[in-house]
Amino acid sequence: MLQPPSVDLDTELESTAVTAVDVTGLRVRFDAVDAVAGIDLTVRAGGALALIGRNGAGKSTTLRVLAGVQPPTEGRVRVAGIDVRRDPIAVKRATGYCPDVGGLVPRASPWEHLQLSARLRGLVGWEPRARDLLERFDLGTAAHRVTTGFSHGMGRRLSVLLAAFHSPAVLLLDEPFDGVDPLGVDATIDLVNELRAAGSAVLVSTHLLELAVRVCDEAIVLRGGRVVGTAAADELAGAEGAQRYRQLLQ
Repeated sequence: MLQPPSVDLDTELESTAVTAVDVTGLRVRFDAVDAVAGIDLTVRAGGALALIGRNGAGKSTTLRVLAGVQPPTEGRVRVAGIDVRRDPIAVKRATGYCPDVGGLVPRASPWEHLQLSARLRGLVGWEPRARDLLERFDLGTAAHRVTTGFSHGMGRRLSVLLAAFHSPAVLLLDEPFDGVDPLGVDATIDLVNELRAAGSAVLVSTHLLELAVRVCDEAIVLRGGRVVGTAAADELAGAEGAQRYRQLLQ
């Protein structure tokens, strides 16, 4: 059953060899507003955690911190064993990040995005994987079109593809299913499962409860920047799980 948030002292003793993301007391403040108000979470290598909640719950801000984009105001945050305060550049190398909006170069094609990613990350022999991912995400015929004319769903699919391209230690997906058709959803879930099998940790921020249950094995419910419940993802499945979720959002 859903449980209120609690601190598991045993988690503090887990080996960093299996702990990919370790967050304690994360707080992010903008002026007088706490976008994130002291949350704890842990994700093991090969695990998948969903951050779910309404708009403004703190989901996107949390992922930006984990991606090394937004510095925390308070708290301890380690990603792939790296302290995000001390070395945000190393965190960016260890993660793959799909932001909720933006992230694409309007006048560049998907192939040019992949070329740039490969150069920045020093990837060798990347072309076959790039072609395979473009086909799987139904972007093969658009590989050399500039992204300016892409639909919202096409942009989302490309953003997910780019985040996962280098098989990161930690994959961060912010609203990856927004406006994406069923084939794109399936491609995303298949790719997440492949990376998890290879040892990557995955965090997915979404307001779509049904898809959170499909792609993750654990879930944290956020409201007003705070954790209001935790559960195994399958406990949120079906009508009963949806009712529990709605109660936590009230």
